[in-house]
Amino acid sequence: MKIPGHILPVIVIAQFCCTSLWFAGNAVMADLVIDFSLPVSALGDLTSAVQFGFITGTLLFALLTIADRFSPARVFFVCALLGALFNIVSIGAFNTPFTLLLLRFLMGCSLAGIYPVGMKIAADYYAQGLGKSLGYLVGALVLGTAFPHLLQAFSGEWPWRFVLLSTSGLALLGGGLMLVLVPDGPHRRAGQGIDLRAFFRVFSNRSFRAAAFGYFGHMWELYAFWAFVPVALLAYSELHPAASYSIAVLSFVIIGVGSVACVLGGYLSLRVGARKVAAVALAFSGLCCLLSPLFFLYAPVEVFVLFLFFWGMMVVADSPQFSTLVAQNAPAEQKGTALTIVNCLGFAITILSIQLLNYLQLEVEPAYLFIVLAVGPLLGLWGLLRGRFNA
Repeated sequence: MKIPGHILPVIVIAQFCCTSLWFAGNAVMADLVIDFSLPVSALGDLTSAVQFGFITGTLLFALLTIADRFSPARVFFVCALLGALFNIVSIGAFNTPFTLLLLRFLMGCSLAGIYPVGMKIAADYYAQGLGKSLGYLVGALVLGTAFPHLLQAFSGEWPWRFVLLSTSGLALLGGGLMLVLVPDGPHRRAGQGIDLRAFFRVFSNRSFRAAAFGYFGHMWELYAFWAFVPVALLAYSELHPAASYSIAVLSFVIIGVGSVACVLGGYLSLRVGARKVAAVALAFSGLCCLLSPLFFLYAPVEVFVLFLFFWGMMVVADSPQFSTLVAQNAPAEQKGTALTIVNCLGFAITILSIQLLNYLQLEVEPAYLFIVLAVGPLLGLWGLLRGRFNA
């Protein structure tokens, strides 16, 4: 069956629009701290609230096999609508630190029907060349994650609420596009109802376990790195007062450049396979963790920024390839559930690494903060190299 040419672009655009919700709070953190009298730990707490919401949502989606039982495009739309709503309510002056945490948690729950369900939709259309398709899809997630930083940088005199309103509008647009323009894919296999054993059954396959373990190591590093990019840039400027740059703009570029790496890695996977691309990216990002103190302490600003650009590419280039390995080593009728389960556990790990950095930034010099993230890539490589994959 010939796939209509608009399908992949629409999925990519919808994913970009909806995942812009993810780090919207991070982009306006300085204003939130002032307006709502938030503590210094707010960055880690609000980011972890989103992650915890995502975990809770994906756990429910997996246990109830929602992504396999219902039309994925409709699930995507409903969750985009809810995410936009929770994001908009965050701008209210009536909010307290507790309600902000609750709203970010609920918004994270809604993302459970966006990111993994978007991958499920892509997998339903593109059985062949899935690594390339997911390269575009995860690239859109990366740009969506980075986009609030760009909005904040160019919002000028507009209030910080503009960033949250804009990202909510984008989410509504993305959800609507998916609902109207992307019907169920030809490779979709509907689930047969609630199957609580599916959560455990998918891990009975050795190759699936190896792909999942590699993904878990990757996730230990990824979101902690993204969340603390502004912290890294601020710390370097304090160590080197002569350095001058826009933290918001550079945060966008450092995170956003990962989208290019996802796409390039997707095409490369067609030649060498998903596992090799994932392994190389994981090795390089782990090396960046270990070498980061040298760049913080001794590199001139141009070299330091280039280092972060490279790290921003390597830290996420493996993500679509891990999702490819997971999807292609899971039963067809449980593919959506398998992707959701792995996302659930992977994002649970991100809370641990984000909160660890949140604690360590008060205890160690900023130059040495990111070394601990190397644990993830090292363990991920160990798990990845033990599997025998179909991709």
